[in-house]
Amino acid sequence: MLKAYPMIWNNILSNDQLALIIKNSYNVHQLIFKHSTRCSISSMAKNRLESQWDFNENEITPNYLDLLTHRHVSNEIATLFNIEHESPQIILVKNGVCIYHASHSDIRVADIKLQIQ
Repeated sequence: MLKAYPMIWNNILSNDQLALIIKNSYNVHQLIFKHSTRCSISSMAKNRLESQWDFNENEITPNYLDLLTHRHVSNEIATLFNIEHESPQIILVKNGVCIYHASHSDIRVADIKLQIQ
């Protein structure tokens, strides 16, 4: 197994960046984390992801969306992947499609690992 790399979020600021994430999903899994900066549950989910992160860069790319600032991108995610908006929420994208999503206390690194094997 390759050495894990530190979790460094790629910030999503626009629908153009979302399109690039979808394009990149054909090479490596893309994780989108939709975060509400005003929600303690969302902060706990983010902290749990960061503290348990042990993927290598060839397995998954972490992408972060501040959905309060960029609600239009959050809406586009819901439309593109035909999933209901929730917060906090993770969306795992591979080959241009959502292969897994979870919200609130169901956001767990162990479950992400099961999806990318």
